[in-house]
Amino acid sequence: MTTNKIEIKNLTVNYIENKRSFNALHDVSFGVGNGEFVSVIGASGCGKSTLLSVLEGLRQPVGGSVEIDGSQLHGTGTERGVVFQHYSLFPWMTTRKNIEFGIKQARHDIKRSERTRIAEDFLNKVGLNGFGSKYPSQLSGGMQQRAAIARALAMDTDILLMDEPFSAIDAKNRVILQELLLKLWEGDGTEPRKTVVFVTHDIDEAILLSDKIVVLTAHPGTVNEIVRVPFERPRNREQLVKTDEYGKFRNKLLSLLYNDIAERIGGDEVVL
Repeated sequence: MTTNKIEIKNLTVNYIENKRSFNALHDVSFGVGNGEFVSVIGASGCGKSTLLSVLEGLRQPVGGSVEIDGSQLHGTGTERGVVFQHYSLFPWMTTRKNIEFGIKQARHDIKRSERTRIAEDFLNKVGLNGFGSKYPSQLSGGMQQRAAIARALAMDTDILLMDEPFSAIDAKNRVILQELLLKLWEGDGTEPRKTVVFVTHDIDEAILLSDKIVVLTAHPGTVNEIVRVPFERPRNREQLVKTDEYGKFRNKLLSLLYNDIAERIGGDEVVL
């Protein structure tokens, strides 16, 4: 029997707005295997980011639970690295110091000289060698996000939580960062892969990156369907998107998304 790294059970989350309670997530259940890359997609406002904030330990559910390695989640933890949508680098620190700070928080036993070495190594991996002494304001948006990814990976956490990390990046750099993330996640086979939960609104991004995709319904978010991506790794984007199999799979995901929305607003079924 396979044991999941993350187990989400009957998760229900409410939030208060203008003194009124709203149901953001309702009875959400799914597992994430050890070393698995799972994307969560759904319509705007379906609770994708809310789900990630629960996994980060920043928001408490009103029902259900989250378990990591069989233990119930309580608050934040150093076994989870986070990449936010908007860079989240400290503006008063250099790029290198930002990465070193993350390493220090997660790996207290590492000496300063070793933190610097690891930071430089990850700067090289994300193509930022020579930019370690630059401040975030001196970097482009794409470079800042590379630095944020480098920091999360350098922390060497078992779990990586990513909340639409490429949504504010231009199309060209988005593709570059997607390929970079896959390369770093897949590694060279000598070390275990990170367990990744990746929130996105981009279907093509989810297909390229994921082992499986969790499709949430429109507000309140519930699990519509969990779909395993049928394409072997490594995936060549240019070749894959030209295949009939890719088109059919993409259309299936589109149908799951938009037919759910159509049903809720009383519209017609989407035919793809």
